Amino acid sequence: MKFIELPHGTSVKGEKIEAWKTSSDAPKYNYILGAVHGDEVEGAHLAKELFKWLKENDELNMPVVVVPVVNVDGYKAGTRVNANGVDLNRNLPSSQWSPEAREAKYFPGKEPLSEPENKFLVELFKKYPPKFIISFHSWYPVINYNGACKEVADFLAQYNKYPIEADFLTHPTPGSLGEFGPQEFKSPVLTFECPVLSETVTLESVWKENEEAFKKLFTTNTIETFKA
Repeated sequence: MKFIELPHGTSVKGEKIEAWKTSSDAPKYNYILGAVHGDEVEGAHLAKELFKWLKENDELNMPVVVVPVVNVDGYKAGTRVNANGVDLNRNLPSSQWSPEAREAKYFPGKEPLSEPENKFLVELFKKYPPKFIISFHSWYPVINYNGACKEVADFLAQYNKYPIEADFLTHPTPGSLGEFGPQEFKSPVLTFECPVLSETVTLESVWKENEEAFKKLFTTNTIETFKA
């Protein structure tokens, strides 16, 4: 697939936020996002490996936008939050946004959409409307879906055997992308949680256990044909 680099965003510290799209224009796009939480290197690695594979595959033809590292400052610092101490996945202007935070690491900002990283993301959504969004994270292996994309979650789970959850009942996420995408853009969101690094889990093993699932997702055209 041929990608072109889009005008970049700028983080709190003035760092470049890269964004790429397939060269042909389309009414709606499939999004791949990595490192919304900067310390979740496993998910960022998966997003980068998937992006690398897509660029090398000349047979695929579908509209895609990729932001490999959303939280650039947090990624460089190894922190969940951005340089303002804000959890970007609690800062989006969903109807459930709340100024309250259970812990400091979930601080949603003083107001919704206060952070430049999220402002850049929303501007991308407005210019290149999302049809479907995959956001790569790491916590424990689980596929969380919001909106009508259970079909995609089921497809991936066939390969990696990760559990599927529609809602994190014990872990509310007000102001998250999972809330905002379906509400504002009618785009389902799949939050893909990878296992975290350990003595037995490496970045390479995270990709290997998910490589077949994501390659099949794109090559079988499931990502284009499911009914959102």
